[in-house]
Amino acid sequence: MIISAISEALVSELSGLSTADATDVTHDSRQVREGTLFAAIKGATVDGHRFIDDVIRRGAIGIISEYDPPEGFVGAWLKVAGTRVALAKAASIINGEPSHELDLVGITGTNGKTTTTYLCYALAEAAGVKPAMLTTVEYRIGDKSEEAIRTTPEASDTNRFLKQAVDAGCGFAAMEASSQAIDLHRCDWLRFRVAIFTNLTQDHLDYHGTMENYFDAKKKLFDGRLGEKPGSSVINVDDEWGAKLAAELKANGQRVVTISQTQLEPPVVTGGLAKPEENETQASGGSFADLTAENIEVSLLSGTTFTLKTVHGERQVGSPLVGRPHVYNMLTATAAALELGYDLDSIVNGLAKCVGAPGRFERVPHDGDFAVVVDYAHTDDALLNTLKTARALTDGRVITVFGCGGDRDKSKREPMGRVAGENSDIVFITSDNPRTEDPLKIIEAIEVGVKASGKNFRSISDRRLAIREAVKEAKTGDVVIIAGKGHETYQIVGNEKFHFDDREVAAEAIAAREH
Repeated sequence: MIISAISEALVSELSGLSTADATDVTHDSRQVREGTLFAAIKGATVDGHRFIDDVIRRGAIGIISEYDPPEGFVGAWLKVAGTRVALAKAASIINGEPSHELDLVGITGTNGKTTTTYLCYALAEAAGVKPAMLTTVEYRIGDKSEEAIRTTPEASDTNRFLKQAVDAGCGFAAMEASSQAIDLHRCDWLRFRVAIFTNLTQDHLDYHGTMENYFDAKKKLFDGRLGEKPGSSVINVDDEWGAKLAAELKANGQRVVTISQTQLEPPVVTGGLAKPEENETQASGGSFADLTAENIEVSLLSGTTFTLKTVHGERQVGSPLVGRPHVYNMLTATAAALELGYDLDSIVNGLAKCVGAPGRFERVPHDGDFAVVVDYAHTDDALLNTLKTARALTDGRVITVFGCGGDRDKSKREPMGRVAGENSDIVFITSDNPRTEDPLKIIEAIEVGVKASGKNFRSISDRRLAIREAVKEAKTGDVVIIAGKGHETYQIVGNEKFHFDDREVAAEAIAAREH
């Protein structure tokens, strides 16, 4: 795309070359090739302007910056009000606005984003639509997958990925939208057919400062501050923040579809799924959710069943996913699928086949008379949901192994300890990814919460040993929950990353016990 046209779209001050053709845009100097525009972002630790000479040598045809060009600069210089916003818009237009060519679903919330993304992917596939997805675990287009670098990539990487999805014949894409990514404009200028809000509980306050700021970052996905409003919004109104968001969006005349497990009365339309004359309660906002689940039954061996109720009818759902939290994920994915025009029968078929995301209440297979489950829960609310699910599934004890990450939100350590103590019979406190913090200091902060519960606990900083001891402790009917890392295949100690997979370590511990 011609530089002058890009400059006009960005409302920038253009100097230097104006007729050159930009073939790509990036914030990463290592990705620069001939024809690339380089967005020089001044971050908290690295200033992209340091790499200008290097990217010009690599073939960059221009720079996007909030500053004036240096004296003697050769090439195009686009001076903008905000580099991150400009990067997002340039990435969209240079890649041909790929989000406009897909049914794009964005999922935000503290818990459930990854599983909901996998479910949305499965429902598109069941409906005969070739899907793509961006998740914490992997980036996937059809059968091709690569390991994820971060939950939500930079805008340039996301648009490049979406263009690849369009070129591969995909008609659908789902992506996780983290609060930090939204705040850093990585999701700007994407056209979302559906935006999903799963829930909001304490997390990332080291970044956002307050829950109100955290919520406001999430809300940007829904209220148009990213460039345009989504076609419709699917919101969990059992969550107090979700109920607040739904009320605000409805007051602004936006299309909202609500889901709930607790409102068991017949659902009424609150989000425009039926015409006003067909449902008089719609005019006053309605009283109940659009999609609900009844008769929920959960089994560690057979998964979850429930009666799905929607304005389009009801169906019996059987899923290999285990736990009531997954019912929320299935309801939100179903609501999104209905918004995209998928029929209920194909949706139920997709739910039955989807095994979910790796490391989300994932049972470690073995022939023993106790269960070992690996889960990604790394907030107090997620840990509470996981432990409640475990408690409901066993007549034995709940044995919990967990830690908290270093160099991250310290305020959640004591609450996580309290939740673990109150909902477990035995707690093994250990390391997660300590990073540059002292693991023993992290453990001490967690111990405060566990001690308040009065439950038995042991602190073992070596995660491998802690898992082994927890598995050794298990008796007939017990459930061992290994929480915090889930799908991750590494542990970060200091500034080094080592291979570490809770599932592998648990399997080794089980094998050692059996011998």
